[in-house]
Amino acid sequence: MAGKAQVDPPGGYEAAANAQRLHRNWLLSLPAIVLLLIGASGPLLIVLVYSFLHPGDYGGVIWKPTLDAWFKIFFSVDIFDETVHLADAHLSIFWRSVKLSLLTTLITFGFGFPTAYFIATRPKSQRAAWLFLITIPFWTNLLIRTFAIMEVIRNEGIINTWAIRLGLIDQPIQMLYTEGAVLLGMAYVYLPLMVLPLYAAIDRFDFHLLEAGYDLYASRWQVFRRIVLPLVSPGIVAGSILVFVPSLGAYVTPRVLGGGKKMMIGNFIELQFGQGQNWPLGASLSMLLLIVVAVALLVYVRTISRDRADA
Repeated sequence: MAGKAQVDPPGGYEAAANAQRLHRNWLLSLPAIVLLLIGASGPLLIVLVYSFLHPGDYGGVIWKPTLDAWFKIFFSVDIFDETVHLADAHLSIFWRSVKLSLLTTLITFGFGFPTAYFIATRPKSQRAAWLFLITIPFWTNLLIRTFAIMEVIRNEGIINTWAIRLGLIDQPIQMLYTEGAVLLGMAYVYLPLMVLPLYAAIDRFDFHLLEAGYDLYASRWQVFRRIVLPLVSPGIVAGSILVFVPSLGAYVTPRVLGGGKKMMIGNFIELQFGQGQNWPLGASLSMLLLIVVAVALLVYVRTISRDRADA
């Protein structure tokens, strides 16, 4: 009817307010989104484009599309008869990186879980002091911490010197420039990254559940496997991610403790952008590393989530 005031439907004002609030939130977050696109997605896009180009004669790229860099990750062509073979050197470097990263994650968990459990079971007045001690290594540069490990395990280092003085060995044991040295260094460097998430998860754990498990005649292993691990699994996932990802792309520790003999994928990528002057191969290796990390983390998180659901 003409002249009759139009009445808004129920909830109309609330929907309009929500839409206005959402629009305002997007505007407020726009600077951060633009910064992320320019500072994170932009460089990744450049690396992705470079991986599909020809290498320049003295570094750089030639703007001509090709899949040659991706092909050379896994295969090599003989310069004499042009037969195709597996790129054994590339695959061995990649396998060493994955193997040492997984072992680093397992070692840090093996030492980090008891440490985190010990801190979480201390009186509340003491926990801050113990956490303070855990964070002290972060006060020192990564390179300095790596050199500290080198001073311990080198031929004239603390271990060999005291072992010779005590008569345990006659000559120094070669520990430096081995995979064991790289593994020791990465476990030492990344151990706090495992302890802190585990502590946060254990600190929220209800210890009355342990008493309930023992009352139901469960063994210590059953209590640990069926009660403790499922409830602290978020901390295990977070700690494993924080250790595995930087270990896989580690550069400083393998370079110093491996001495170029035990190269990992991070060192190999740097070599391609530096002395190798093959930017497309370095870019393709970088993208492959990113893909492997993303897939591994996705599978790991889904596995842990499924185990928690089954429990």
